[in-house]
Amino acid sequence: MTNTVTPFPAALRAQRRSLLWRIHFWAALIASPVALLAALSGILYIFTPQIEDALYGHLEQVAPAGEARSLDALVQVAQQAAPAGWVLHSLVPAHGVTDSLQVAFVPPPKASAQAQASGGGHTSHGDHGAANSANVAKGASAGDGGALAKPAAFLRPSFGFPGRARVVYLNPYTAEVLGSLVQEDRFSNWSRKLHSNYLQNDNWRWLLELAASWLMVMLVTGIYLWWPQRNPTLPQSTARGRVAWKQWHAFVGVALSVMSAVILTTGLTWSKYAGDQVKWLRDMSGQAPPRISASIQSEAVQAPVLSWQDAWQAARSEAPDVSMQLMPPKGAQGVWRANQMDKSQPEKRFDLLLDAYGGRRLYYSGWSEQTAFGKATAIGIPFHRGEFGLWNQALLLVFGVGVVFSIVTGWVMYFKRRVHGYTGLPVLAAGAWKSVHPGALVATLGMFVLMPLLALSSAVVLALEGFWWWRAGGAAKA
Repeated sequence: MTNTVTPFPAALRAQRRSLLWRIHFWAALIASPVALLAALSGILYIFTPQIEDALYGHLEQVAPAGEARSLDALVQVAQQAAPAGWVLHSLVPAHGVTDSLQVAFVPPPKASAQAQASGGGHTSHGDHGAANSANVAKGASAGDGGALAKPAAFLRPSFGFPGRARVVYLNPYTAEVLGSLVQEDRFSNWSRKLHSNYLQNDNWRWLLELAASWLMVMLVTGIYLWWPQRNPTLPQSTARGRVAWKQWHAFVGVALSVMSAVILTTGLTWSKYAGDQVKWLRDMSGQAPPRISASIQSEAVQAPVLSWQDAWQAARSEAPDVSMQLMPPKGAQGVWRANQMDKSQPEKRFDLLLDAYGGRRLYYSGWSEQTAFGKATAIGIPFHRGEFGLWNQALLLVFGVGVVFSIVTGWVMYFKRRVHGYTGLPVLAAGAWKSVHPGALVATLGMFVLMPLLALSSAVVLALEGFWWWRAGGAAKA
């Protein structure tokens, strides 16, 4: 017996395509203005390493000159160059032979409390450096400048120097102070703020999250609409006018679809509302990263605390060969804490706590202790930021230019199609809203749960659609 395949009903296909065209248009209408700015500012952010090398190379790079001096001697010099009363937060020893020593100081606890109370210590959600700044202000991490709240059960992750820290740079060979720089004043911080909240406060971050949520919708609907039917999948050299724009728009959008999914997903993980949902799902599925108990302490003994040099040597013997941040003990039972500073080598990610007096390992978690979600994040976020080198930057540049091209060509097609006096919304086929596949409905509800701003804005869109449907019905009856 010959198997027969029932063809997909043409009317149902037309209904679904008309609905997806409508949704695709709404997604573009909502997302494209913010997405265009995000793409342009993201292109600028891609070149942060080269720009910062030109701006701060004299601080971060030195000429090798024999044996490096001990960290303790260098710290003493850095303390003399730091603002009076400021607290030594952490340092990054020179990893390569041409690297300088970086020593970070934070305001004294009283000044930190006043800054937090006045809003000066406000940090942006998802900013790893600023998150660590808030961590220090709350006294949640080893080596901070003072506690302002009750002790936490777990130490918060350390992602580098606090945003408000002043970093003193020294030549490790000569102990020469090369200069100092407030972390918040770095170009990377400025360009990140430009990309994430357009140099405004955190209340503006929802705009980028809203755009990213609708860009995800635009990506999914765009792939469905492109999916090869009878039309060619590649742009044709003979195509002209709006047809050519449409073919190139679809081709570039689909060609960049994998990159788009990665960039949007990683961006949403550190957004406010979607990020909270992702974190909840991560924790519920047992994919939370290793957490360091705040109860881990050194056993106080009648002995001096390890010197900086000895603590660094102890950390190097336990950790991978990577640039690291070293934080001193806080109090008699405090611990030395070390973690990876170079995010371009995620497989060398680690967290280490050492006894303050003998250097004994009290806690360690490395790459093998990370969950699958943690590993994906450790790779995806640096990729999003272009931290894996020139190949990564080149891919992101192509992606950024492609996003700009897709947005511009989409609007070109719209104005070529739009008739004067009409909105230009794609026409809905009769019964389009009833043609939704149950699986698509479930997927949509899942997206609403993961992206709350998408759910809220979709309610507004549905209200507008309902109003226009009512107006159209009322006009027909009249």
